[in-house]
Amino acid sequence: MSNALTPTDAPALPAAAGRLGAPLAQMRGILAQPAVKRAMPLIFLIGLVAAGFLAWSLVSTPPQRILFANVTDADKAAITSALEGASIKSSIDGSGSITVAEDDFHKARMLLASQNLPKAAPGGYQILDQLPMGVSRAVEGERLRQARETELARSIEEIDSVAEARVHLATPEASVFVRDKTAPTASVVLKLQPGRALGDAQTRAIVNLVASSVPGMTPENVTIVDQMGALLSKKGNDANSASDARIDYQRRIEDKYREQLVQLLTPLVGAGNFTAEVQADVDLDESQATRESYDKEGAVLSAEQGAWTGSKDGQAPGGIPGALSNTPPPASVVTAPNAQPTPGAAPAAGATVAGASQASPQKQSDSFTRTYETGKQVSVTRQAPGSIKRLSVAVLLREESGKPRSTVEIQQITQLVQAAVGYNQGRADQVTVISRKFNAAADAADKGPAWYEAEWVPLAARNATALVIALLVLFLGVRPLTKALLKKREEPAAGAGNRPALAMSGAAGEDGVAPGAAPVSIEMLDHAGNSYDERVGLVRGFTRDNPARAALAVRDMIKADAQ
Repeated sequence: MSNALTPTDAPALPAAAGRLGAPLAQMRGILAQPAVKRAMPLIFLIGLVAAGFLAWSLVSTPPQRILFANVTDADKAAITSALEGASIKSSIDGSGSITVAEDDFHKARMLLASQNLPKAAPGGYQILDQLPMGVSRAVEGERLRQARETELARSIEEIDSVAEARVHLATPEASVFVRDKTAPTASVVLKLQPGRALGDAQTRAIVNLVASSVPGMTPENVTIVDQMGALLSKKGNDANSASDARIDYQRRIEDKYREQLVQLLTPLVGAGNFTAEVQADVDLDESQATRESYDKEGAVLSAEQGAWTGSKDGQAPGGIPGALSNTPPPASVVTAPNAQPTPGAAPAAGATVAGASQASPQKQSDSFTRTYETGKQVSVTRQAPGSIKRLSVAVLLREESGKPRSTVEIQQITQLVQAAVGYNQGRADQVTVISRKFNAAADAADKGPAWYEAEWVPLAARNATALVIALLVLFLGVRPLTKALLKKREEPAAGAGNRPALAMSGAAGEDGVAPGAAPVSIEMLDHAGNSYDERVGLVRGFTRDNPARAALAVRDMIKADAQ
């Protein structure tokens, strides 16, 4: 017994540590009280149920969706009352928008539509029905313009990509003077759907819709702006329009070749195992030439105009008048000017021979104006734009199993690519095919979104979390509490008289107390019965539960005997 612990053997704690450990010691003292110990299972169960309820409320809340935004307070009250009557939960977020569960969104919209909610101000041509009698012409014109703006906005909102639209019309007053006439203009503000964008064709459609709805308005006077402040309409700049048209044409040519390469290489190397890029140098200049040529060799006389003068050879008639002088002159012969007598030709009938009185005339001078026609050829050549001046194609292949592709395979793929794009060596076309290992980021992009980004993952996680919380409450709260209650019910049945019997019958443990018995206190030792075996069992139980106090008691007994 000389090895028993004494109070002086315990190490002394520093003063600072004592001050810091005092609250902990008090807390341990409070928790060591029998009443607190008995209530601990119930407290733990209540805390566990509260934590489970809090977690369930956070997890079980379905995702919310905005039902209506930017509505008046009266409409909010009416919508909330209608939804509560239909047992549809709704809430108002920080921006003042009414939100409902995503599963109840369409049901709520149909319910509110049947009740004509929200009751917005009348728009469109319904405004004209509320005009009072005797309004001025200016007020009537403004109401008509407002109705036209509302109707145009509703028509634009029918497009799938457009969520909301506002139209502003500027229609000047009609003037009898031509110089003072001003064309009307329009401005359109669009709020697009999330993740959507308007194409050029849709923008032109909206421009033509607005321009065709207002008399005298041209498409150049329509401006379209989205909710981000970006200008969507292009007007009044022919240079920019032509440049955009050229870029679009070149992009279409490149996309056409790229689609051909995708259709060709996908069955060969597999989807995602290659990338192809095409750069087309397109000649978008329009040329027109006119050519005239003349045939100088085949000149033809077209017109001749002029005159000539001449005289007759020989003497004038003379001699004695007689029968010979009274003879009529011979028949005249028409001779072309400058015509020479044909050698060997016989003279005409009645013509005089040499030495006769009638001689052939001689040309003395002439004056002619002649016009010649030459051959003429006119050719017009017009070269339409769109021809390809040069084509560059680059194809990158993924290495198979980390090994580069063979040279023969790359040459075969190169020949296929050249045949697909119409390779022309005269245009200095270039086709390059190489094989390399793809980056991990590119591989992840090709595989698409990860599995945890799927739509079913949040729902499965919510249900799994709710199930785990229920199991924790059951096994960590309900089960221990049930065991504690059953144990308390069994203790009175065991009684104090059963403990000595168990010790004597050998059913007790080494210290004579049944396993799992309640701890023995000093009060139990003081109120013990007269039975020796019962007191011995209590002393053994006290020694087992309080070894330090038992050692102190034995020491005091030894000291008392020594004195």
